[in-house]
Amino acid sequence: MSVVWIALLAGAVAVLVAAEWPRLDKWLGVDARRGRKRARRKANLKVIRSDRSHEDSEESLEDFAASVERDLSRLPTIDKRD
Repeated sequence: MSVVWIALLAGAVAVLVAAEWPRLDKWLGVDARRGRKRARRKANLKVIRSDRSHEDSEESLEDFAASVERDLSRLPTIDKRD
């Protein structure tokens, strides 16, 4: 008789796991692993906020544009021959 009860218990566990598989897959599946990895990566990220005003950013953009133009003018060029 004990073999029958063990078989019934194993069948009940199998039915329970099959019924709850979508919920278990969210916690144990491949997508859950990806989500945990992503959460770990995101925990290492930091948000840097600037306290500078909009006018300062315009000035820095102008300075940046001027430095790019200056650097481009200093690059060596190849003259095309006729």
